[in-house]
Amino acid sequence: MKVLNLRCSHLHSFEGWFGSEDDFQDQQQRGLMACPLCADTDIQKMPSAPRLNFGGHHAPESDSNRADPATPSPTSGNLLLQGEKARIGQAEGTLPEIGLTAQAAFLTALRQVVAATEDMGPHFADEARRMHYGEVEARSIRGQASAREAVELLEEGIHVIPLPMLAAVKETLQ
Repeated sequence: MKVLNLRCSHLHSFEGWFGSEDDFQDQQQRGLMACPLCADTDIQKMPSAPRLNFGGHHAPESDSNRADPATPSPTSGNLLLQGEKARIGQAEGTLPEIGLTAQAAFLTALRQVVAATEDMGPHFADEARRMHYGEVEARSIRGQASAREAVELLEEGIHVIPLPMLAAVKETLQ
């Protein structure tokens, strides 16, 4: 089984699992691969380094190898430092770690919203009005509305939030 790092033309990074290099090439040529975030089918394979595990051998940590507690670590939350690293990573053609973490958190949050709401489809605006005016019991809903319908709802005092419905949220990823 080959696990490949992939990226779409919108710079969304994800993994793909394939039986062989030929399997990857075949699926790519037939357009069977799509980005789980935006459904883009322009997918390219990114360089990756295999992880080699040779057992429990660890070099002893010398004083010179220990991290200085005053030096911020990549995960310390120093946004300026992470921002600088992000720009460097993008210049080199790789998505920085913070981007991958944000992407995963965003997908998790969207999936939670989808799981906790009822899909009204194109009837969203009508159902939102019925709830707002007390015709039906209030509950969490989602659905489609045109820009004009969304503005009209806001003008009526009905609070709506645009929610991108990505391909990765609509179905279970395999």
